[in-house]
Amino acid sequence: MKLHQLIKIKARSKKRRGRGIGSGKGKTAGRGSKGQKARGKIPLTFTGSLSLYKKLPLRRGFGNPKLTSKLKLVSLSQLNIFNPKTVIDLEQLIKAKIISQRQARMGVKILGNGEVKHPLVIKLSLSSSARQKIEDKGGKVEYA
Repeated sequence: MKLHQLIKIKARSKKRRGRGIGSGKGKTAGRGSKGQKARGKIPLTFTGSLSLYKKLPLRRGFGNPKLTSKLKLVSLSQLNIFNPKTVIDLEQLIKAKIISQRQARMGVKILGNGEVKHPLVIKLSLSSSARQKIEDKGGKVEYA
């Protein structure tokens, strides 16, 4: 076979859109009129949905609260109101009004600020300095 005998395969040419009324694809260039598909560079998956924090109602004065929660920090000196050998857990702190119910849900951590006057039994997470001060006074830490 010679070169001129090969079957010529012609690739289909690209449709030339938007080149006047006579071309048959003028004006709207085959996109119809109006609508999302008629506009340019807008992805068809775009729904315009809002993110969660924008859907939440605005709170007067402070805007939306952050969705992350922070631990409520309690110092050792605040625990001196309890009797010796008292088992201190979330319920005890709520009864003594050291923390609120809402703060209890976010979590509580006891810090080693101040001194503890008598031995206590703690069932909360606490810092290493707080643990040492409680154990020096003869108290116990059940779990931290």
